[in-house]
Amino acid sequence: MNRTDQSEWNIIVVVADTLRTAYLGCYGNDWIHTPAIDRFAGQSARFSRAHPECLPTIPTRRTLHGGRRAFPFADYRPVPWDNVYMPGWQPLSAEESTVAETLQQAGYHTGFVADVPHYFVPGMNFTRGFRQWAFVRGQAEDRWNAIADADPALFDRYRAGDRERIAAHLVNVRPHLPEEHWPTARTFQRAIDFVRDNRGTTPFYLYVDSFTPHETWEAPLHYYDLYGSRADREPVCLTAVYGPSDAEYEGRLPSLRANYAGLVTMVDTWFGRLMETVDSLGLRENTLVLFLSDHGTNFGDNAENVMGKPADYMYPGTMDIPLLVRHPAGLGAGQVRDELVYTLDVPATVLAAGGLHADYPADGMSLLPLLEGTEGFARRQYLTCRYGNSVWYRDDRTWFFSTVEWRNPRLFDLETDPSCQVNVANSNPERIALARRRILADAGGHLNYYERQDSTDALGRPEFATR
Repeated sequence: MNRTDQSEWNIIVVVADTLRTAYLGCYGNDWIHTPAIDRFAGQSARFSRAHPECLPTIPTRRTLHGGRRAFPFADYRPVPWDNVYMPGWQPLSAEESTVAETLQQAGYHTGFVADVPHYFVPGMNFTRGFRQWAFVRGQAEDRWNAIADADPALFDRYRAGDRERIAAHLVNVRPHLPEEHWPTARTFQRAIDFVRDNRGTTPFYLYVDSFTPHETWEAPLHYYDLYGSRADREPVCLTAVYGPSDAEYEGRLPSLRANYAGLVTMVDTWFGRLMETVDSLGLRENTLVLFLSDHGTNFGDNAENVMGKPADYMYPGTMDIPLLVRHPAGLGAGQVRDELVYTLDVPATVLAAGGLHADYPADGMSLLPLLEGTEGFARRQYLTCRYGNSVWYRDDRTWFFSTVEWRNPRLFDLETDPSCQVNVANSNPERIALARRRILADAGGHLNYYERQDSTDALGRPEFATR
């Protein structure tokens, strides 16, 4: 093993699903309450141009756990018994090692705590390499408690629609209970317990994945009250339409945004308690901590009034992600870095912190040289990403997305329109051509289009035609 004295560092990675940069104080929001994350950002290097290398939830986790590019989803193989079927949504490869396995073999005590239900669908394979792991039950998409047990008298509190989702929210999240019983709190509490229990078992690697603030969007009342009026709260919109907003959602936006913001503050509270534990145990000076999200979401604040995070609309609300890195020696603290960076760089940084980067085929680049002022990070000219049957590209001047067959192109000039409000695709064919060339180069020359069929295979998996 190629190990250095850095291998004595503990490493903590914290992921908060669907946390958009526009709802964090350290990224410029002047009304959100995120004191713990903002304080952590002051102790960290903050990356202002961080983006996912693929989307959504499970493809990104393949990147974070495997350290290899999941883009461009050339070998999509769905698993049975999932509730999402889309390109790239598949298990970690059984033929390739994981970051956690590599660290464990090098002497790290490895831990994994998550309440993201998709991780634990049979066959997904994400617990490999972890000596301790915990699936914290209770998010609405978790197949846990009986939806038949939901109190029908409570349904009127929610916007009429998907009764099964409302029922799952009521019996799993159990929003009537105190905050400490919510899955978010229990996830971070398990992480806190891991740190306390293993403070002498060093070095350790802890990966924490909070599904909040992903839908369903109902915050504990004391968090909601920071942002919204109780008179306007109901009917609660647990989700948003994935696409252009309609009149009904427009009327519910204040309540919806207040609940989302409340969940962001809830994550902030419990992340803060985790960091307080690290610091109070005297672990700060030998623990590298990375905080990020997989993607964001939209609340109609884009050129097409799009809500949610649909694959066909890869606007900044979806594609901008927070990425904060706190160095054990405090190096880079308070810096704002403008390099183009990926989620792919997080596992590369973890491996480098363990002195193992040279022994593992990670596709990203360690961020440590940027904090330490050393060589080793080559500034990128551009980034590419795939989500479903759509692709995305950005460089210093251009933000572009379209289908993998290059239909419905949107192109924005980041120099004059950094918030991507005016589509100038029709007048910039040369920029589209450059984006296409670079996307195809990263994809190995071809992008498969996957079309779901009505048929299933012998295991019950939907079948897809590829072209």
